[in-house]
Amino acid sequence: MTQGAGQEPVVRTATLRDFRVPPYAQTAVPPQAQVAPPSSVPPRTPGPNPPAPGASVPPAPAPPGLPHPGNAAVGDEQPEGYTPTERDLPVIRRGDTVQVQTVPEPAPASEDGLGPLFVVGDVHGYLSELLAALGEQGLIDADGNWAAGNARLWFLGDFTDRGPDGIGVIDLVMRLSAEAAAAGGYCKALMGNHELLLLGAKRFADTPVNSGAGTATFQAAWLLNGGQKTDMERLQDVHLQWMSRLDAVVEEDGHLLMHSDTTAYLDYGSTIEDVNDTITAILTRNDADECWDLFRKLTKRFAFRDEGGANAVRELMATYGGQRVVHGHSPIPYLLGEVGTEEGEDSSGPVVNGPHVYADGLAIAMDGGVTMAGKLLVVQLPLHD
Repeated sequence: MTQGAGQEPVVRTATLRDFRVPPYAQTAVPPQAQVAPPSSVPPRTPGPNPPAPGASVPPAPAPPGLPHPGNAAVGDEQPEGYTPTERDLPVIRRGDTVQVQTVPEPAPASEDGLGPLFVVGDVHGYLSELLAALGEQGLIDADGNWAAGNARLWFLGDFTDRGPDGIGVIDLVMRLSAEAAAAGGYCKALMGNHELLLLGAKRFADTPVNSGAGTATFQAAWLLNGGQKTDMERLQDVHLQWMSRLDAVVEEDGHLLMHSDTTAYLDYGSTIEDVNDTITAILTRNDADECWDLFRKLTKRFAFRDEGGANAVRELMATYGGQRVVHGHSPIPYLLGEVGTEEGEDSSGPVVNGPHVYADGLAIAMDGGVTMAGKLLVVQLPLHD
């Protein structure tokens, strides 16, 4: 069993503090692309289809040539430091979207003889929950060993921070990668913004970087975004090397897989290979400001959620291929409006039944909000909604 697998899960709270859209990840939005923020997040209504939040209205698409509003802050003021308020996490109307109960049909083998395709959303150090979710899908056995033969498994990034055992999660993924390959399948992983954050905190610590909103450091940003000192203490060279070589984007069976729901990947190349090579080169050069800019861009979110979201997805697919984008990063509870208050008054936690399909059915969100009492998602593709 991987180190740390026997730890008891820490208590989680469904609060807005768990997920932040820091100013260093934001781009100023022209007035034409802005929308008045919702005044509050309404409480959850019982039943499968609660009313849409009346105060949350999706903005109109930005005019041509302007930044996509989903990649930017909402409102005309930036919060101080790294702690934006509730207004920086607007939601879309639940009636416009759908959660999919994952009862996949048997998938045929791929052309190269490999088995069914599975994806894993954000784990954030919750090793016990990950082991349980992988076991439910038959991907590992009771001892935590690969049990899926020639199946294919992709992790969408964000292995560490906020949860109790990020290094244990990385150790598990690295081990399963070797075991899956030996069985004729594979287990692979993508780069998340929290991998970039942990790499930066280790490499650059308190070295000042230009954040675009004043001076910042990777160390401070890491701690403010759930960095766990026990992970840093256990971090070894093998973990750093593994994280720094992860791809950022892949295409599998018509699914464009990436961590963040942003169009910022387009800044790094016109092909998947170019994007991955460019990001690897940036990490290899080890320049603090360059790495910070990469982290800042891949921390952007919500590019697919509003009325222009489907066009943003189509732009990515027109460049990189695929018929659907599958991403993590932005928690499904926020996309559905099922969030607790800052004081944690909603003790029942958010309700997540499965992946979240939106943007005219072109985008699949996989971050079930495990750090806010949600669900760690492991699902088989394709989804049939």
